[in-house]
Amino acid sequence: MLKVAVFDEEHEKDLQHEINEFLKKLSEDQLVDIKYDVSAACDPQGEQLYCFSALILYRT
Repeated sequence: MLKVAVFDEEHEKDLQHEINEFLKKLSEDQLVDIKYDVSAACDPQGEQLYCFSALILYRT
Protein backbone atom coordinates (compact mmCIF):
# COMPACT_ATOMS: atom_id res chain seq x y z
CA MET A 1 0.00 0.00 0.00
CA LEU A 2 1.26 3.50 -0.82
CA LYS A 3 1.17 6.25 1.78
CA VAL A 4 2.34 9.87 2.01
CA ALA A 5 3.99 11.88 4.75
CA VAL A 6 3.91 15.68 4.55
CA PHE A 7 6.43 17.97 6.26
CA ASP A 8 6.29 21.76 6.53
CA GLU A 9 8.85 23.93 8.31
CA GLU A 10 9.87 27.59 8.40
CA HIS A 11 13.58 26.76 8.20
CA GLU A 12 15.30 24.43 5.73
CA LYS A 13 17.50 22.84 8.40
CA ASP A 14 14.39 21.96 10.43
CA LEU A 15 12.83 20.33 7.37
CA GLN A 16 16.03 18.40 6.72
CA HIS A 17 16.08 17.14 10.30
CA GLU A 18 12.42 16.05 10.24
CA ILE A 19 12.82 14.23 6.92
CA ASN A 20 15.99 12.45 8.06
CA GLU A 21 14.28 11.30 11.25
CA PHE A 22 11.35 9.94 9.23
CA LEU A 23 13.63 8.20 6.71
CA LYS A 24 15.43 6.36 9.51
CA LYS A 25 12.19 4.41 10.01
CA LEU A 26 11.99 3.26 6.37
CA SER A 27 13.98 0.72 4.45
CA GLU A 28 15.40 1.81 1.10
CA ASP A 29 12.88 -0.27 -0.86
CA GLN A 30 9.96 1.44 0.92
CA LEU A 31 10.89 4.91 -0.36
CA VAL A 32 9.18 5.77 -3.65
CA ASP A 33 9.74 9.52 -4.11
CA ILE A 34 10.30 12.85 -2.37
CA LYS A 35 8.78 16.10 -3.65
CA TYR A 36 10.24 19.36 -2.34
CA ASP A 37 8.94 22.92 -2.54
CA VAL A 38 9.79 26.38 -1.22
CA SER A 39 7.41 29.31 -1.11
CA ALA A 40 7.89 32.87 0.08
CA ALA A 41 5.47 35.59 1.12
CA CYS A 42 5.50 38.88 3.00
CA ASP A 43 3.57 39.48 6.19
CA PRO A 44 1.68 42.78 6.74
CA GLN A 45 4.82 44.33 8.28
CA GLY A 46 6.83 43.53 5.15
CA GLU A 47 8.87 40.74 6.68
CA GLN A 48 9.60 37.93 4.24
CA LEU A 49 8.36 34.50 5.33
CA TYR A 50 9.50 31.17 3.91
CA CYS A 51 7.80 27.79 3.86
CA PHE A 52 9.91 24.71 3.15
CA SER A 53 7.84 21.62 2.50
CA ALA A 54 8.25 18.06 1.34
CA LEU A 55 5.95 15.18 0.51
CA ILE A 56 7.36 11.69 0.88
CA LEU A 57 5.69 8.84 -0.99
CA TYR A 58 6.46 5.43 0.52
CA ARG A 59 5.28 1.82 0.69
CA THR A 60 4.14 0.07 3.82
